[in-house]
Amino acid sequence: MTQIAGLILLLLLITGGLYATGAEAVLTALPFELGLIAGTAVATLLIANAPSVAREAAGGFLRAFRGSRWDQRAYREMLSLLHELARRARTSGHVSIEPDIEAPDTSELFARAPAIQADRVMCDLICDAFRLMAIDPGDPRRINAQMKQFIDARVGERMRAVSALHTLADALPALGIIAAVLGIIKTMAAIDQSTAVIGAMIASALLGTFLGVFLAYGLVGPVAVRFGQVVEDEAAALETANSFVSAIAAGSAPRIALEMALSGIPAASRPETSALDRDVQAFRFSPALDRAA
Repeated sequence: MTQIAGLILLLLLITGGLYATGAEAVLTALPFELGLIAGTAVATLLIANAPSVAREAAGGFLRAFRGSRWDQRAYREMLSLLHELARRARTSGHVSIEPDIEAPDTSELFARAPAIQADRVMCDLICDAFRLMAIDPGDPRRINAQMKQFIDARVGERMRAVSALHTLADALPALGIIAAVLGIIKTMAAIDQSTAVIGAMIASALLGTFLGVFLAYGLVGPVAVRFGQVVEDEAAALETANSFVSAIAAGSAPRIALEMALSGIPAASRPETSALDRDVQAFRFSPALDRAA
């Protein structure tokens, strides 16, 4: 919500400044200049990046304003789910959780953690980890290495999108200058006009430089920074899941693995122990889940 409030404040200040100081010609040229710079920015994003990276970068705007999904509630869901999967695998064997890890979208157990069920990357990590433990239970280091490789690959994909937005922010001032140069060319073609006309045309041309700098440092740059923070939060959640899985693979009891995973969660998102205990108990003693097991 703070990002949305900041965006509204930014737009109010810039729009108010333009209306207070801009001539009518500048305000008339604003939609054209904005469309020109935004269009060229999208074109450069497409040219410089693979389609998947460009899509991820474009989606970064929404994710930056929506913020990280990994709050205390999401961490409680993830740890409760991991604890219950590990408990069932420990007491009844991995065959007891096979239907859940093979089809998490239809699993009653995963349905108890909707934030996790909706996160395809986290679901894949959890399911792959327990599948590996069932196939190769004797080598926890190999499982940890596989999970690290999985995390590095997924986070690397998202960080490329963050880098693409930073590159776009660096390019926007130059794109604004291009728009300004086009305006100057138009002005020079009308050099025989009155000074009032020439002045209005030059003001409109300089609007391109203003918009390029504004979009770079007022919008796209901050969005890239915030998007990077969201990606880091998601990476921390994946590392937390990996910490739990690695402890289980090494032979730790589910409760011990839970404590080990808790220690690596950022302080602002770390769930309270009492609330986590309640969620763990709710997962364990759900009648519907007991019947499914």
